[in-house]
Amino acid sequence: MNKHVQTGPSMLALALVAVPVLALLVMLPALVDTYQIVLVTYGLALAIAALGFNLLLGYTGLLSFGHSAYFGTGAYTVAFIMRDLGVHSMELCILGGLIGTGLVAALFGFVCVRHTRIFFGILTLALSQVLWSLAFKFFWITGGTDGIRVSYTGLTLLGGAIDFSGPGSYRRFAFDYYYYVLAIFVIATIVMWVIVHSPFGKALQAIRDNEVRANFIGISVRRYRWTAFVISGVFTGLAGVLWVPLNGLTTPDILYWPFSGEIVFMTVLGGFRAFTGPIVGAMAFNYLRTYAVASTEYWQLLLGIVLVVMVLVLPTGISGTLVRIWEKLAGRDK
Repeated sequence: MNKHVQTGPSMLALALVAVPVLALLVMLPALVDTYQIVLVTYGLALAIAALGFNLLLGYTGLLSFGHSAYFGTGAYTVAFIMRDLGVHSMELCILGGLIGTGLVAALFGFVCVRHTRIFFGILTLALSQVLWSLAFKFFWITGGTDGIRVSYTGLTLLGGAIDFSGPGSYRRFAFDYYYYVLAIFVIATIVMWVIVHSPFGKALQAIRDNEVRANFIGISVRRYRWTAFVISGVFTGLAGVLWVPLNGLTTPDILYWPFSGEIVFMTVLGGFRAFTGPIVGAMAFNYLRTYAVASTEYWQLLLGIVLVVMVLVLPTGISGTLVRIWEKLAGRDK
């Protein structure tokens, strides 16, 4: 068996795991406090970003160091829509964020997919830093390092059916927005599952495993890579759209290259060879970073040590290791 082919539990086995986990997530607000709900909501948004990133890394074989560009584009688009257009509908913000991110990803992808390996990575990094530089220097538009405030109090969900005015608004926002993000996360996960298991997804894996052979059998390698790049960027942009009302502020920091590194980190942490890897990695990274920041001023060093240990001990990541254990138990390991 080709060592690059992604294998794992069947769809039924994944469903048997996913259903209880989803049930737990639905019941979570009744079990934990507001802080934990907000923390999980952050994790769900990051999981969408990691899912999008992994379409390139895990399924297309392209390592991007510039996905902060699409996360930041989504976040800034929401900030501009709310500040300059006076629109407070989350659905319209999502639509605007997806369109804006899609355009940026399509433009950047057109340039980047002409190259592979380190050249691709350097190009994605360079282009993302162009956006960071614009956000940093055009302070009269973007607010510079002060950023743009995005208040949850003016936000509405489900076409205005839910708003957050009046007393106790933050608690209501935390719980209602959690369910809102959870629903979008479930939809995004299903859509990504369909994509990677469709003929299009199989073609991407063929390109990843053997570009020459894929081109020989008639697959338009550059077009497929560009399409994957755009889809990946849109998913990551959606994560940025959902993240910014929760964070309350968007600054150039989310466009800077270290944030791209965090997206890579969470994907590798969970295991980029397993579909669920980015989800597990994003949730684990979110908690790890939160408690590392709270416990030591050298939290970056702590995260680096964890990554090195994970690569040495669990080279396939958390989810990838669990998948391998499943395969051995099922007698499928070859």
